[in-house]
Amino acid sequence: MTDIQYPISGSCQCGNVRYQLLSPPTKVMACHCKECQKLSTSAFSLTALVATESVIFEGELVQWERLAESGNKNYAKFCPTCGNRIYHFNPDQPDVIKLKAANLTDTRILQPDAHIWVSQKQDWYEIPAGVPQFDKQPV
Repeated sequence: MTDIQYPISGSCQCGNVRYQLLSPPTKVMACHCKECQKLSTSAFSLTALVATESVIFEGELVQWERLAESGNKNYAKFCPTCGNRIYHFNPDQPDVIKLKAANLTDTRILQPDAHIWVSQKQDWYEIPAGVPQFDKQPV
C-alpha cells in the first residue's frame, strides 16, 4: 500500500498510552488460538510484527506474562487505566514486538499475511482464499 504515510499514530482506549509507528510492519498475522480469542473477544486477534526501534511509546505501561503452548515467553504490555493491550513481546527476541495494531488511526495495514492456529478457528469464520494458513504456530 503505497499511499500509507508514516508515522501512524495509535493509542489505547483512554488515551493515556500513545505511540507512533515509524515504518511498515514486517508481517501481519491473524491468530485464531483460544488465548487470542479471549484477548480480542472476537474470532481472532490481529498482530503486526514490527522492529522494536520502529515504535515510540508515551505513557505508563504495565506488564503481564504467560508461557505459550510452544514454550515461548509471551509478555504483554497494556494500559493500567483502561486495560487496552498495546503489544506483546518475547524477551528472548528483543528486536521484534507484536503490536496489537487495531488501535492505530490508520488500520489499512492490517491485512493479514497469514492466519495461524487455524486448528482452533471458529467454524463460522471463512479465511479469504489465497492467504496462507497454519494449523499451529509456524516455525
